[in-house]
Amino acid sequence: MAYQINDSCIACGACLPECPVEAISEGGIYTINADLCIDCGACAGVCPVGAPNEA
Repeated sequence: MAYQINDSCIACGACLPECPVEAISEGGIYTINADLCIDCGACAGVCPVGAPNEA
């Protein structure tokens, strides 16, 4: 199951370099490509607002 980034994302960029498969994209809020996500949780571990959650 892939992670998703919820509306609490503040687009700080902390998660972007943590993703080992480059599944995260920048935008108004960041998004995770579910087809690329390997469910490692690295993004959730560094997010200051807890935006990435398991789908």
